[in-house]
Amino acid sequence: MGRDGWTHSLNKPFSDSYCAINLASIGAIMALLPPPPAHILDLGCGGGWTSAFLARAGYTVVGQDIAPDMIALAQETKALHHLDDRLTFICGDFESLDMDGQFDAALFFDCLHHADDERAAIASAYRALRPGGILITHEPGEGHSTAPGSIEAMRLYGVNERDMPPHLIIAQGRAVGFRDARVVPMQHELMAIFYDSKVPRLFSEAAWLRAKRVLTAAFRPSHRDSAIVVLTR
Repeated sequence: MGRDGWTHSLNKPFSDSYCAINLASIGAIMALLPPPPAHILDLGCGGGWTSAFLARAGYTVVGQDIAPDMIALAQETKALHHLDDRLTFICGDFESLDMDGQFDAALFFDCLHHADDERAAIASAYRALRPGGILITHEPGEGHSTAPGSIEAMRLYGVNERDMPPHLIIAQGRAVGFRDARVVPMQHELMAIFYDSKVPRLFSEAAWLRAKRVLTAAFRPSHRDSAIVVLTR
């Protein structure tokens, strides 16, 4: 990733062009988590900015990633924010973790769609949770795998870029034992409705379309689009 990429990661989310959406997204996830000092497993944490963000909010966090260089970067992120007492990182495959019943919540933040076997990854999270614990996923929906950016990432880095819509996550979650599921709109959708466009004239077609999107997001969120999913053990 080079020194520039390393520095960029150390300063996320504030160094990122998607800073606003990343802050909104992690805020939404924090609103869904049990309150601090709950124990959180941050799966596929990369350079560790999400883990550090949660630890700074008072959570006790274990961040996991398969790449040793990402764990090294995450350790530097931890040192930067003086989080020795609340943050630990481990290197391993999230499809085969052995951490039974240790956590109040687990999180896949934009990483489950890289899995070779999403059921195995979700089963690892299930085993890691205490009874009543929750798994939160923040993942792209249908069409992600064929998007130009995804195709380019697969070509450059050899990573999986798979569709990971709510209906797939829920089906796999129920198969491994999760008993309840909830779908919540991503902040991308809410920002597109309320922040990225002008307020339409009342009774116009544009106003009707916006109202339809709001009602759908509130009462019937899509199980095919990008979304946050909350599964309860």
